[in-house]
Amino acid sequence: MKNYLLSTGLLAGLSIAAQAGVPLAPVATPDAFANAITPISNPTLHGNPLPKTNIHAMLMHQQLSDKISVGNGAAKAPLGGDLNLVAVQLEYAFNERFSLIATKDGYIDFNPDNTLTDENGFANIAAGVKYAFIYDEPSQFVLSGSAVVELPTGNRDVFQGYGDGAVNLIGSALKLYDGWQFSGAAGVQLPFDTKEQSVTGFASAHVSYHVTERFVPLAELNWFRVISEGEGTGHVASSLADFEGGDLINLGSVNASANKDIVTAAIGARYKLTNRLNIGAAYEIPLTAEEDNLMKSRVTVDLVWTF
Repeated sequence: MKNYLLSTGLLAGLSIAAQAGVPLAPVATPDAFANAITPISNPTLHGNPLPKTNIHAMLMHQQLSDKISVGNGAAKAPLGGDLNLVAVQLEYAFNERFSLIATKDGYIDFNPDNTLTDENGFANIAAGVKYAFIYDEPSQFVLSGSAVVELPTGNRDVFQGYGDGAVNLIGSALKLYDGWQFSGAAGVQLPFDTKEQSVTGFASAHVSYHVTERFVPLAELNWFRVISEGEGTGHVASSLADFEGGDLINLGSVNASANKDIVTAAIGARYKLTNRLNIGAAYEIPLTAEEDNLMKSRVTVDLVWTF
């Protein structure tokens, strides 16, 4: 009888409080974008459109092309070997729409078999801001823009540190639907010094599906385009190579217009360890001619901690 009276009194009290306009404890609402994941390939340019505080650590192993096109198509120079990168990206979100981002840094280990020499050193540092112009939770859709400045702080031995830096202007979008994720980005890299660096553009696409709550297979496509070649005054490779470097490297190649396009495809998966921590891996190959870029194949493994 006492329990019944207590329950009745509690319900009556809540009803009176609600009618009187007394605020009750807030009810937690589900995060409409809780299942959104970060793309894996093209990591310095194609990130998650959602502003979220996170640490993104990655390890990249790239097999270099066996031969590369040089001398404006005059010859094929042997290369081979590999390139390795260890890097950490950072993002701090002030709210659901605006964040500070650090998209490029890390250490590069370059080990060609022929033509060029073994080198290692730091990559350039790039940082900027991201803003979600559209943040639609009911439709699970986000449209963001980013402006990132890349500083020539890296080592020239590994194709970094040339020119006066550059600005990357990027638009990105995300749509979630019934376990699926569709996202993409497109942008342009505008060097402050077009003698030692080329003007380039890119577009990337991502599709994934939550097979289970934790396991998410994915596929991605990347397209890099030379808009205006450099003058070949940087690294020795910039006066020889008939292409540009893709996502990590801007050679400033004087012959880059000979092979303006690089297209790559990647397949992989993410696995959610906890609600805030997930790991990913992807295998990537070029769809355009191998000798017209530096990639024979690439494996990227990463860890994303969101908080």
